[in-house]
Amino acid sequence: METTAGLTFRDATDADVDALVALVESAYRGDDSRAGWTTEADILEGQRTDPEGVLAVIKSPDSRLLTVERDSQVVACCQLEHRGTYAYFGMFAVSPTLQGGGLGKVIIGEAERIARETWGVTEMHMTVISVRDDLVAWYERRGYRRTGEMTPFPYGDERFGVPQRDDLQFELLVKPLV
Repeated sequence: METTAGLTFRDATDADVDALVALVESAYRGDDSRAGWTTEADILEGQRTDPEGVLAVIKSPDSRLLTVERDSQVVACCQLEHRGTYAYFGMFAVSPTLQGGGLGKVIIGEAERIARETWGVTEMHMTVISVRDDLVAWYERRGYRRTGEMTPFPYGDERFGVPQRDDLQFELLVKPLV
């Protein structure tokens, strides 16, 4: 466990699954997500993740699901996955009522440090829904660059949500960790 700016970072356990699913859903889906700026409620309905998906990340040998607590309450999480020379950053969620106050910036910085120090990686990769202009711009301000490399959105697989538009795709963003 590590503490930064009043936050405690630790690896998620099986006991965290329900809290983490609720956190991720609240940050991205439904009316509760509208309290924050990361909502996808206008482009996707349905679920963002489920207990099986969260548990799979926790159990994967090359993956860590960082759980972030403040005052013993889960306030954020992110996935780090070791993929050779780079780490993949995903499942990033900050409680909607705490968004916009700099918490995300602290968490992504700590995630980058952990990936670099734990695995010796030189880059962080992530995929973002390309039409999420505000979110892409936020990552660009953190040093990530758009690659133009797109992968299709998994239309028809409701584990990833129910699209409300037909132009969704994921863009790869990359940041050197030097």
